Amino acid sequence: MNAQVTPMRTPAEMKIAADYETARATLAGQHDVARLRDNAFGLFLNAGLPHRRVEAWHYTDLRQALREALPVAAVPSATAVLAQGARLEALAPRVEGVDAVRIVLVDGFYISSLSDIARVPQGVSVRALADVLEEGAPDLIEALAAPGLGSGDSVLALNSAFMQGGVVIDVAAGTQVAEPIEIVTISTNDEAQSLYQRSLVRLGAGAKLTLVETDATEGAQAEQRNVALVVNLGTDAVLDHVFVPAQSSPASSQVAHLLVTLGHGCDLSSFTLARGGGLMRRQAFVRFDGEYAKAQFSGSNLLKGRDHSDTTMIVEHIAPHCESREYFKFVLDGDATGVFQGKVIVAPGAQKTDGKMKSQAILLSDGASMNNKPELEIFADDVVCGHGATVAQLDDEQVFYAQSRGIPKPEAEAMLLEAFVDEATDYVRHEGLRDMLTAHIAVWLAERRD
Repeated sequence: MNAQVTPMRTPAEMKIAADYETARATLAGQHDVARLRDNAFGLFLNAGLPHRRVEAWHYTDLRQALREALPVAAVPSATAVLAQGARLEALAPRVEGVDAVRIVLVDGFYISSLSDIARVPQGVSVRALADVLEEGAPDLIEALAAPGLGSGDSVLALNSAFMQGGVVIDVAAGTQVAEPIEIVTISTNDEAQSLYQRSLVRLGAGAKLTLVETDATEGAQAEQRNVALVVNLGTDAVLDHVFVPAQSSPASSQVAHLLVTLGHGCDLSSFTLARGGGLMRRQAFVRFDGEYAKAQFSGSNLLKGRDHSDTTMIVEHIAPHCESREYFKFVLDGDATGVFQGKVIVAPGAQKTDGKMKSQAILLSDGASMNNKPELEIFADDVVCGHGATVAQLDDEQVFYAQSRGIPKPEAEAMLLEAFVDEATDYVRHEGLRDMLTAHIAVWLAERRD
């Protein structure tokens, strides 16, 4: 007789299970959505929180980091929404030099009264995730589920099970959106909480959009965020995407998923600026479904103290004649830890694939560490693929040269670091957003210098 083995669960996992059982009946969506949630949660229960023995999470032991699970955020009250409206204007001015159309999420929930609904251009629709889940349209539910992307990842499955806030943005075929759309998140932050948010962005054939994700949250309260953005690009669609998460409390954790499917001839550029604040993992699951598509993923990670930032990407080339690029920079001070894991998979039929990835890090202290793990799995014989990784320190000769010209050492170091990081920022195609990122980087470097 075979004895059934019951996996040992941590207190955090048991609390998450109890929270799901409590919330299950009130989460948005019925029938197919409810089955999607239950199946996803079943996957999480079987696997649990990922730990060092899970290869993809070897450098980010989430089971060890999450000793307890925080209460799930509730729909914000009208009073809380009014308060956040005032805070939003003070904490999150519009992207300087860019007249972005703002979509506001409070504690992960779409708040139309705080959003620029009147400015949403023709050909673009914005809907609350909860409304879309209640409607249960099969095509939208399938798109939100992102089948085949991130399969087996228990943290992504947890997001699928609990997803309760977010927006669905559809851009009609041929629509060229002139100004960026900015999804800005702000937390009430009155008490420690966990957020489960998922948004979907779909671009029709020939559509063009610049999408910005920013976070206006400030405060000392810990948060546990599990957020996802699903992107579907139609034939010849063009998307420029910038993601700037909050600088959270050192006790906070955030896992941000990006799930992308690319159609024929489409063009994607995605940039992430991580400025520390506890534990963060940015993981992307990307699939090239159409020929002649291009995707550029880049980012800068600025870390100090005991910050931990993990960039993990799985890029699948299914169709031939496609191009992917991954280019990430890390600056690590104090006892900070950086992680880059890039995996490019070239399917047997994906001939003429061009895939390259590179990670570069500068360590500013003896306590800082960087982990690199690039991988290539190639099952086609006519491809150009490569990877590289470097870890170094600031060049003493360059610092001395700047000092010999009368520049104080802290400013000399900041100049060299800014030049190093800006090599990644240059991949942002929107000039106004590039200037915004450069300003954020300059502030971080100034704070480090002080």
